[in-house]
Parts: sequence; C-alpha cells; structure tokens
Amino acid sequence: MPNAMDGVPYLTQAPIQPGGKFMYEFDAVDAGTYWYHPHQRSFEQVGRGLYGPLIIEEHDPVRVDRDLTWMLDDWRLGPDGSIRGDFGNRHDMSHNGRVGNTVTINGRAPGDLVVRSGERIRLRLVNAANARIFALDFEGHAPMVIALDGQPVSPHSPANGQVVIGPAMRVDLILDMTDRPGSRNAVIDRFYKGLEYQLTELTYAAAPLRSSPPDWPIELPSNGLPEPSVETAIRHEVVFNGGMMGRMVMSDMGGSMGEGRTGGMMNMMRGSGVWFVNGVAAEGHVLEPFLTLEQDRSHIISMTNATAWHHPIHLHGHSFRVIARSGEPTRHREWQDTVMMAPRERVDIALVADNPGDWMFHCHILEHQAAGMMGVIRVS
Repeated sequence: MPNAMDGVPYLTQAPIQPGGKFMYEFDAVDAGTYWYHPHQRSFEQVGRGLYGPLIIEEHDPVRVDRDLTWMLDDWRLGPDGSIRGDFGNRHDMSHNGRVGNTVTINGRAPGDLVVRSGERIRLRLVNAANARIFALDFEGHAPMVIALDGQPVSPHSPANGQVVIGPAMRVDLILDMTDRPGSRNAVIDRFYKGLEYQLTELTYAAAPLRSSPPDWPIELPSNGLPEPSVETAIRHEVVFNGGMMGRMVMSDMGGSMGEGRTGGMMNMMRGSGVWFVNGVAAEGHVLEPFLTLEQDRSHIISMTNATAWHHPIHLHGHSFRVIARSGEPTRHREWQDTVMMAPRERVDIALVADNPGDWMFHCHILEHQAAGMMGVIRVS
C-alpha cells in the first residue's frame, strides 16, 4: 500500500468531509484476505459498521469447492435492538475495549451453514470487531491454517484445534467436510472462559458431494516479500503499558524488563491518555515519529506487553515475520501485519523496511488506540 493511500487522517491525507470524495488508487500487489475501514474516530465509525472485506485473488489459487468470507463482528445493543451510543466511555478505554452483546457474521445473526459430505471450503475469517477476540472451535472438524493477515503460511493445524483471531486479524482456513449426511456440528467461540457460545452450526445436506474430501494441494504461493536478515537486523525495543492494573504489572515485570527501565518508564509516562507506547500516550492528530527505521534495512522490533490485557498490535504499510514469543522461536515464523500479544508477553518481529513514509503503529482494540496506544514509525 503506498503511503498516500493509507487513509490515516492528518498523517497521510486530510479527512474526507461530509459529501466529499477521495479516490484510493493502488496496485494490488499482494494476493490475500484484507479489509478496509476508516481511521477517523474509528472506535465509533467501525463500531457502527463502516468497513468491508477486500479480497485480492491469487493467480493460482488453491482448489476448493467453495470460497467463503466471514466478517466477524459484535455489537452492543440496547433492549430495543438499536446500537447503544456509549462509544468511547472511560471503562471501555481502560479495560478490554468495547465488547458487544450480539455477534454477527457478515452483518447478520448467524444461521446454519449448509455443507455437503466430502466438500472442501476455503473460509476467510476477518475480525472487524472493536475489541472481541474469537477462538473458534469447529467441533468434529480439523481446520488447516493456510494464510494469516493475507500472507501465506505453511499449512498447519491451529494450536489446541482453536482458531484464535483478534481484532483486525485475518485467517484463511481449509475446512474439509468429513462428517456424514444429516449430521450437525457446532462452531463454538471459546475465547472468554465461562462465556462460551455457539456461533453457528455446520448442517450436512442429505446428498454428499463425494465419498471423502479431495487431496488437492493446499499450500498457497508466496507473495515474495523481502526476507529480513536476523543476523544483520537493527534492533529496537518497544514497551506497551498502562490501562487498569498497568502500574502493578510494570512493577511485577521489573526483573524481566530491567529494574531501571521499568521504574524509569513509570516515572516518565507522558500524556493524559490511558495507554502508553514507550512511556508516551498519543494525543491529538499530529504525532511525531517515536521510531525511525532505515529504509531497505532489516529490523527487529522487540515488543513487551507490560499490561494486564491482550493487545493486537498492527503496523501499517508492512508485513513482518513473527520470529519469537517470550524468547522462544516461533514454529512457523508467520508473516503478519497484526500480532496478538498476551498480557506480560514479549514478541519479536522482523521486517525489511522497504515502504517509505510515516506509518501508524497501534493496538487494534480501537478504544486502546483512541486512549493513547498508538504512535508513528517513520521509514526513511
């Protein structure tokens, strides 16, 4: 994505005024599953449904019987079924973000998905929710992950058989229909313990498509992203902190982060926000870069989540390899543009900074972003 087409108000363009127009024009270089949404008061505009999927097709896609897209979202509805207007309240900002009470697929209350025995489906998941994290259990089935955030990955089963997808993230699955005609299999969201619910149900038609799923290859062709050199990469440190219980977590993590660094950061936290990136809460529309990456060089950004909450951290303009979590190398070294960080977790990402410009870098729980957890990374 060229920087001028990135759509960040006051950073890459002026906001589009009511009744105004702006033409987004770019070459669709990387095949995959993407989406679009506004960055102007996004915690409300996205929360009211202003977004959509953007699918860039491969020249040689994997062979499937059906290619489906699920835009996952949740909504905070009042007793009359209308969207509650309490966007941006202090509790949501300082805790887990705006988690709704009604979940939809493609903007509708989910009905059953009718499938056929022996069928192979490519299922593109997009999490458009402000804050809800999903962990989907396709009961009785074995989904295979083939792409993350639009970029191919070595096909693999998700950890614990559950497909975890945080806000802004995308997951492409191969889902083979292996049960018998007439059977029904629930798809259950299990992320929040004690609050599990059935998202939808796979309902098998009476007539099978074939006796067993096909054995067609499922590995996607690479988009040819430049490979970062871990050995020669320039290293950078980023710490996310703040939110409810933030100071307690920072204090508890002092030993692992370095006592001086932790105590110093708590003392230097600036801004009136709730969340901080390297001790600074983003405020206003114009932000000075907090990090500058030398163009066309390899970089490693080591990120520490010194908070009590999950954060899906999103970098505009680039994909990166997730190379380590809490000091342990990742198994698949997956390409992503949004990486989920668990509380107290440390994640290392590596990239070649080959796309010049000023780029947003933020938590995609939109209330966290609005309350300070964002900054600008300059590539020059």
